[in-house]
Amino acid sequence: RVFQQRSSKAVPAMAESVLPSAKRSRLDEEGSPAEAQATAGGPEKPKTNVSSVPRKHVILLSFSGSGYFGMQWNPDTRFRTIEGELIQALQKAKAIPDYYGGDLGKMHFQRCSRTDKNVSAARQLVTLKMFSLDSLVEKLNEHLPSQIRVMGVKRVTRGFSFKKTCWHRTYEYLLPSYAFAPFHLTNLDYRISDEVLSKVKEVFQLYVGTHNFHNFTSQKAFKDPSAIRQMKHFEVKQCFVSRGTCDSCSAGREVEFLLLQVKGQSFMLHQIRKMIGLVIAVVKGYCPVESVARAFQEPKMDIPKAPGLGLYLENVHMDGYNRRYGGDGIHEPLEWSAMEEQVASFKRDTIHKNIIDTELKEFPMMEWLATLKVHDFLSTVGARKEVESGASEQAEPTGTREGSPLSHGHTPLPPSLPRCQ
Repeated sequence: RVFQQRSSKAVPAMAESVLPSAKRSRLDEEGSPAEAQATAGGPEKPKTNVSSVPRKHVILLSFSGSGYFGMQWNPDTRFRTIEGELIQALQKAKAIPDYYGGDLGKMHFQRCSRTDKNVSAARQLVTLKMFSLDSLVEKLNEHLPSQIRVMGVKRVTRGFSFKKTCWHRTYEYLLPSYAFAPFHLTNLDYRISDEVLSKVKEVFQLYVGTHNFHNFTSQKAFKDPSAIRQMKHFEVKQCFVSRGTCDSCSAGREVEFLLLQVKGQSFMLHQIRKMIGLVIAVVKGYCPVESVARAFQEPKMDIPKAPGLGLYLENVHMDGYNRRYGGDGIHEPLEWSAMEEQVASFKRDTIHKNIIDTELKEFPMMEWLATLKVHDFLSTVGARKEVESGASEQAEPTGTREGSPLSHGHTPLPPSLPRCQ
């Protein structure tokens, strides 16, 4: 009896001591043995607003990418990136352990979508292991520049991954409507007609569905399975007239802008900019509308990419995570309706404002339009013969412009030309 009593008392202590280190650390993360040790003996640790171990969180970011070399962190500090600024803010706010350093692997850091140089985001998500702090959003924004804002932070499951839970992404592209204008009307005073707007919408619809987009990126073979992408929709979201607000913005001229929106499963490098570039070329008559269908075929095509200024990530759709965990009563769904007003305000006052002011100050779209004539948009000899016999008659003859589109001369417009709503 004595032996059995002594053995039964020794088993719990022995069982805990022989637990593998990985198992103990996992339990500590859930809070079980760590709390037991604190209460079993010794002085009780004072309660703080910092969790004992870093845990998986998701951060909602809004930023203007102007002046940054993309989203992805670069170890070379000469190249400013959005992630570089965020990591510095996390360190200064003591939201991550010191031993993380700049090691993204230790943080379990992951971005939901990569954005290129000068590309912005209204709703970008990143995930990493970090401490749960009081007033974390405010503390992070104190250490971030005004063009980068943390809108919200939420705790997620330990095995969270964007690859498994983010099913779609939505991008928007803001550009002046004169990008689709006939050659003799390509100036700041252009207002898109119903006829041209209808054609723009019609051509964008050709992208909807599942296609091979190998021609819309670089170094991607036709037979590469990753070139197959699905587009849910591609539409003209909005049309409005705006005035630049910077001191040197074209003397306060009013210019009409179109807001395009595309939603798809995922996108390759430069894919959206090339998709828009090809539609502009079709509408302006540089190539036939059949060029869009031809771009899905195996022969390589020469497709220009539209300027990066107007492109920004609008939203990431966490359908997979919310469907599995959003309604279980334990986990918080990844939806941000409470921050909608803040995000909309940032998009209007920072992202759109920067795009419009830069467009009316530096005219990147107008300069890009002038380079379209150097592209042939063709992939085969047969295609060249087809264009030479028909569609090329619409192309702009060299040297026939009466003046540069950048000139501020007013081109007479038909009095019946409507403005789109």
